[in-house]
Amino acid sequence: MRGTDVTHRSSSWRVGLQRGAIELRHLLRNGKEMSGHLANVTVALLVAAHFGDDVPGTSTPMTHLVLAGFAAYLLFQVGLINLPQLLVTEREEGALLRLRATPGGIPAYLVAKCLQAVVLAVGTLALLLAAGALLVDGPLPHGPGDWLTLLWVTTLGLLAVVPLGAAIGAVLPNPREALALIMLPTMGLLLASGAVFPITALPVPVQQTAAVFPLKWMAQGLRSALLPDAARAAEPAGSWELLTVALVLTAWTVLGFLLAVPLLRRAARRESGSRMTARHHKAARSGAPAA
Repeated sequence: MRGTDVTHRSSSWRVGLQRGAIELRHLLRNGKEMSGHLANVTVALLVAAHFGDDVPGTSTPMTHLVLAGFAAYLLFQVGLINLPQLLVTEREEGALLRLRATPGGIPAYLVAKCLQAVVLAVGTLALLLAAGALLVDGPLPHGPGDWLTLLWVTTLGLLAVVPLGAAIGAVLPNPREALALIMLPTMGLLLASGAVFPITALPVPVQQTAAVFPLKWMAQGLRSALLPDAARAAEPAGSWELLTVALVLTAWTVLGFLLAVPLLRRAARRESGSRMTARHHKAARSGAPAA
């Protein structure tokens, strides 16, 4: 029995990676989809270029802090905005219904979506940092240690938000409401987490609330990799707190994985042909295009 479980898990990973590779090729050929991600990078560069002062109390350009914060937010966005929307849309189209009859279908589906999200997020991050360095004199890691920090913070940050995004996508009601339900909280976190201006400028209760969520720690970890050590003076603790960064992101990683597969399985069990047909009829009556 144990050997069979190991075989099923191995098969789920293999099928998921194959499916993810196929979906990535389709994504890269989708000009409309890719233009949306390029627009996010463009907006980040335009916002950063408008800051000409230094971070208060340091000699670090504000542009550098803003770009480091947007780098974290773009990773966060792929996991907590794009992925849930994709999952709820595919659920409406019957993807979860088809997975019910496939052994290991849910884990393989989750692996495929995680692969797609990770590649997209890393590609967006690389484009932002490269374009920022070329166009607005943006920050880059200064040595091997900073590159290593950039690698592990990015990896752990994605592990923290991608499974969580999958769990959220499993419970969202429909694609028409998904964006509204996700965008307001995530935009609030963007402002409260010190991603686009020094977090010390915010009231202490706001700082404490933001510290519960991963975006604040993702941004702080990326600042440690991209900004000089002197920029630590703008942090609430006067240091990068990398151990806390690792612990908080690890906690969210564990929570996301504990939630994602059970919630996706529950969503798949609840799916039926009649429920899907009813949703399409409701969408047609409201004037929205059917999924």
